[in-house]
Amino acid sequence: MAIPTGKVYLVGAGPGDAGLLTIKGQECLARAEVVVYDRLINPVLLDYAPKESEKIYVGKAPHRHALSQEEINALLVNLARQGKRVVRLKGGDPFVFGRGGEEALALRGQDIPYEVVPGVTAAIAVPAYAGIPVTHRGLASTVAFITGNEDPDKEHSAINWEGLARAVDTLVFLMGMANLAPIVDRLLALGRPPDTPVALIRWGTRAEQETLVGTLASIKGQAQAAGFSNPAIIVVGQVVALRSALAWLEDKPLFSRRIVVTRPQGRAANIARRLTELGAEVLAFPAITLKPPADWAPLDAALDTVQEYDWLIFTSASAVHYFCWRLQARRRDIRTLTGIKIAAIGPATARALEERGLFPAWQPDEYVAEALAAGLGPSLQGQRVLLPRADIARPFLAEDLRRRGAEVKEVTVYRTVSGAGEVAPLQQLLAAGRVTAVTFTSSSTVRSLLAALGGGALTLLQRVDIFCIGPITAATAREAGLTVTATAGEYTEEGLIQVILDYYALRKAGEVSDQPDQTPF
Repeated sequence: MAIPTGKVYLVGAGPGDAGLLTIKGQECLARAEVVVYDRLINPVLLDYAPKESEKIYVGKAPHRHALSQEEINALLVNLARQGKRVVRLKGGDPFVFGRGGEEALALRGQDIPYEVVPGVTAAIAVPAYAGIPVTHRGLASTVAFITGNEDPDKEHSAINWEGLARAVDTLVFLMGMANLAPIVDRLLALGRPPDTPVALIRWGTRAEQETLVGTLASIKGQAQAAGFSNPAIIVVGQVVALRSALAWLEDKPLFSRRIVVTRPQGRAANIARRLTELGAEVLAFPAITLKPPADWAPLDAALDTVQEYDWLIFTSASAVHYFCWRLQARRRDIRTLTGIKIAAIGPATARALEERGLFPAWQPDEYVAEALAAGLGPSLQGQRVLLPRADIARPFLAEDLRRRGAEVKEVTVYRTVSGAGEVAPLQQLLAAGRVTAVTFTSSSTVRSLLAALGGGALTLLQRVDIFCIGPITAATAREAGLTVTATAGEYTEEGLIQVILDYYALRKAGEVSDQPDQTPF
């Protein structure tokens, strides 16, 4: 009987910014049954793998390895022999100081099928994010990538130091901070001028990115004074001088901020894109997932008699989506709604309607149910109202409209359930103090995130800035024990982004404290 054989994909994860993962790498993760991943990969990337896939950590820190390289090789072989589709997720590029060649040889030696999916190497990307091109006409026509981990006390170095010092314009040492002093001393001893520019870049492409610039003569003292340590790369050469003109990431208003977006899958793309454009590192954690109702019958009954209603009121873009989807699934078009007046709670809901050829007759100035009821309610006495909504929607709107004399039919068009995000990476980042802020766009995202984080949720979020899309969401957060940093003035995604920008601009100017409960918002 033949032994089932799976396949191993050696995938480069890039240097840290999740956006630098290749399309092919993402496709491999989406089909993975097992992900074997390294220490320095962005944990966000694990969300690209199926929730049910197995995740195995094999990270290596200096003098502390989860598994030896030989054990990792054996693990990949054994998983493939079980018929598994395995993604070996490696920082940077697998074949640039990633030991991917060793793993490929081990797989080939055991007749295990494999593919190599190149990644964006830190040797190029990290300097680029710091505003340093590794080549530049007139300054550098040659570049070398060198391991920074070679033991400086080796009797015979595998590195051609004399050739590097005299014949290569730009030198990029990877993970070399522990050997910074011997690296500098050798280059100086071999004739590299003391005034040669040097850059140390730590956590490149990530929210923690930090750059220290000096010269071969000064950099050792500067690094010691700053406590600079790995993970970092060392760039030596005249191209470093271009940083003063070409640094771009630090100029973005949300640089150095890692922001958690809790919107459901399929609804987070816009806010994540905008925050990323503004310089933030976005960690998408879908605290909730939207699903169809368990039973379509109540909505179907309402659609069969929809002409009996005077008003159709939507309180979310999701309600519009599911309502119109079901309308189409039952082969009814928008002419079914002829003569029915439509109200939308806010601009996002109105846009969702307009995209489907439906134009709201009314929208409140303040995008909450209270404003909708106060503004529209007086005209609804004796009117029949259909209110498509989530299963956990607040009862206020329906109750208030009934009190004002309207006949209201509530119907569930979608359910809100716990999200599909990988909670362990988020917990680790929060515990390490590496999350700047969390955004909440509904009360359900607040409750679901706290439930996902478990009993220590309030402790994990204690030093994190909390931004809410509106007062109802903020009230839910406060009732749960969170300190709200700021609430959007306009209850939309753009309003939420603006209050984040305003808050950090004031903090940078020293006009607000870094204590959340002391802000003027």
